Amino acid sequence: MTLTPSGIAGGALAGVFGLLRALRPPRPIHPHGVALTGSLRWLTGRGASGIDFIDHPHTSELPLTARVSRSIGVPAPLPDVIGLALRFETTGAPADLLLASTGFGVPSRFWLAAHRSPSRARLTTLMPLRTPNGPLLIAARTLEPADLPTDVGQLATRLESTSWRLKLYHATPLGHWHPFAVVELWREPGAIDTIDRYDPVRHPLPGTTTYRWERRLREPSYLSVQRHTQ
Repeated sequence: MTLTPSGIAGGALAGVFGLLRALRPPRPIHPHGVALTGSLRWLTGRGASGIDFIDHPHTSELPLTARVSRSIGVPAPLPDVIGLALRFETTGAPADLLLASTGFGVPSRFWLAAHRSPSRARLTTLMPLRTPNGPLLIAARTLEPADLPTDVGQLATRLESTSWRLKLYHATPLGHWHPFAVVELWREPGAIDTIDRYDPVRHPLPGTTTYRWERRLREPSYLSVQRHTQ
């Protein structure tokens, strides 16, 4: 273990994940989710972010896959931290983005918030992406519908006939949110959930990397889970 605060915290998280994995394999957190298909459409007049993925896209629309889940896995209708994983089909390699329900202001964008409906959740990366211009946060909030159900099974059924539309934003850690794209998500026929793993450390957005302290915090638990599910 790396003897830094983030390394020690990462090792502790890996231990917690290992215990949770023993209790409910194969996913210690976000145990139940809904696999989604979708697209991203860039907005015109968006503010500069400092990364080409947002500022200079090669296409007006980008295909993606996604997974929405309840982080702790408590039964509905109890509130839970909402997770949304997005995988963009960028040139050369996929790019993953993990969002979780938090506040939208400062400092509430840096702590988790539980919700019943995904529609009510403000979703952010919580930890910043590393860019040439400094740290950058990404966020999403629902445009429609306003009443997505709490239960995962009911949510899957609803998204077979209704698209979930969200607006994406970027901001510096203490700055204002700037809209840059709209994501539309829906469920295709087939299995409700997916075995795919989303990993923003290994698959960052083009033009971004991960801060070393974030890697030390995330990687031990990621590797622990993935090692036991392959």
